Amino acid sequence: MKLDVSSILITESQIQERIRELGAQISKDYEAGNLMLLCVLKGAIVFFADLIRCISIPLRCEFIQLASYNDGTEPSQIRAIQGLSGNLNHADVLIIEDIVDTGHTLNFLVDYVKRLKPESVKVCSLLDKPSRRQVSVTIDYVGFEIPNAFVVGYGLDYAQQYRNLPYIAILNPV
Repeated sequence: MKLDVSSILITESQIQERIRELGAQISKDYEAGNLMLLCVLKGAIVFFADLIRCISIPLRCEFIQLASYNDGTEPSQIRAIQGLSGNLNHADVLIIEDIVDTGHTLNFLVDYVKRLKPESVKVCSLLDKPSRRQVSVTIDYVGFEIPNAFVVGYGLDYAQQYRNLPYIAILNPV
């Protein structure tokens, strides 16, 4: 795979430091709760794997897969590919996202999860791109706010490539 990135936006060490901070804050905020982390596949899996190792309290894990980009750089219609398998009753659900862009996907997912009657629903996103927001959403824990650029790495992809980069990079225009 030829790396076609214009620059590194967030380094591997910056990501790891911020994840440790997020893990400590989540551990403190949920120490009396029934925490269930909901990983949004595929993009959030790398962030999720590192984050759960930085959370010091008991937790459960659940996974969901949504599609909204369909191998492009602009979002399209949101659809569930893989739904939830577990019961969310009485769980404090923390949705783990890779990036919040327009807000449509997160809005769809929060509504979906709330219909399953959890105790609470909050969101943790590695990246936030507020300049592209079309739908108002609440992100309770943010790793980094980024500019309006198409980014890859650390789980984020373009046409299923670049997920393995240990940093966040800006993809060269196609």
